[in-house]
Amino acid sequence: MLRILAKLQNNKEKKFISFQVGISFLQTLLSFFFPGGVLVLAISFILLQGLPTLTLPFLIRIYPYVVMAAGIWFGWRFNRSRLIFVILVLAFADRSLLIFAEGSGASVGTGRIVYNAVCILLPVNLVVISLIKERGFITWHGKWPLGMILLQMIAVTLICVWNQLSYSPYLEYSFIKLRLFNLIPMAQPGLLAFGVAFFSLMFRYVRNRSSIECAFFWTLVSSFFALALGDIGSMSTIFFATSGLVIVISHIETSFNFAFYDDLTGLPARRAFNETLSKIAGRYYTVAVIEIDSFKKISDRYGILVGDQILRMVASELEKVTGGGLSYRYSGQRFAVVFPVKFADEAIPHLESLRKRVELYGFILRGPRRPREKPVNPEKFKGSQKRISLTIAIGVLERQDKNIKPKYVIKAADQALLNAQEEGGNQIAT
Repeated sequence: MLRILAKLQNNKEKKFISFQVGISFLQTLLSFFFPGGVLVLAISFILLQGLPTLTLPFLIRIYPYVVMAAGIWFGWRFNRSRLIFVILVLAFADRSLLIFAEGSGASVGTGRIVYNAVCILLPVNLVVISLIKERGFITWHGKWPLGMILLQMIAVTLICVWNQLSYSPYLEYSFIKLRLFNLIPMAQPGLLAFGVAFFSLMFRYVRNRSSIECAFFWTLVSSFFALALGDIGSMSTIFFATSGLVIVISHIETSFNFAFYDDLTGLPARRAFNETLSKIAGRYYTVAVIEIDSFKKISDRYGILVGDQILRMVASELEKVTGGGLSYRYSGQRFAVVFPVKFADEAIPHLESLRKRVELYGFILRGPRRPREKPVNPEKFKGSQKRISLTIAIGVLERQDKNIKPKYVIKAADQALLNAQEEGGNQIAT
């Protein structure tokens, strides 16, 4: 009977783990396609289906300039040099093609040279810009990519004008003789450049899981559609503008996350905490301020990296708080939990459960022989582990009078936290 019960329990655990893996995969998939992928695919569907003849010219006149202005303004205002460089590269590519290769001009003469050059240089530029660290637009590190873009424009102009150089045939070189390549107007060097860029940007996204890296990938996809469909003009302009829009949206999303989310723990930051309190100002609620006991001593003894790991571990427990509590990183080693429409005596049992979990779990210090990834046989490495005792102190205050401002509620909760710490920590004070 015991074996049957154990087997059923194991099956339940396996199903739960499978469910969690499925949820995690779905979240990753959605974050990859939204919003950049959805936007590019939607625009592609609309264009390939055909737009009303009266609407398309209007969009072409307004859409690219709005995206360009928004990208340059946002990049300049928030010191996002990569955004400005991407917008400039896309704008130069679009204008060059419209001047030299519009319509059937991409198949012969100077238009073909410009088209092939853009097919090679555009994906290379996007990969290079994605690797640049944000150091500001007006610094030396911010100016050299601009010089690189200008040099490329000069080089393409020389190839077009100075025919004696005879470099243009290399832009059309065929590595492999296959009929499949005849279906796409893009020459094989351009296809190779896009292929390498696709692989590079996808690798960076899988490695970093950043919304910016994802945006660079979808910007490349939209740019590929602009060039590979062979319609240089209205359709290519909209695809290039969509490429810019994707990268603009990603930077807005990243700036929002920086403002409202803590990068270390992943919890909403103090600004989000203050906004939550302002939204529920007309109702009663309970605020808990939480601090790790003796955190400074632990951090001084074991180092800042261990301190960061402890903060992440406590944050992961705070995310699991029950009772409808909303968790935030308040400041430093302090956290906060808000229980909307709950009195203190209703919230305290959930906070007590949190306090016990942290105390029971503690923190396992990774030994020098312990691998970074979880080993197949953890028993082999038990001797290289050290457990650090970890506790938290919690100050709680309920707010019943709607005329009391949130800052006074926080101040009173801070005082309750100090009382809990003066009593030795590892407890809840009201």
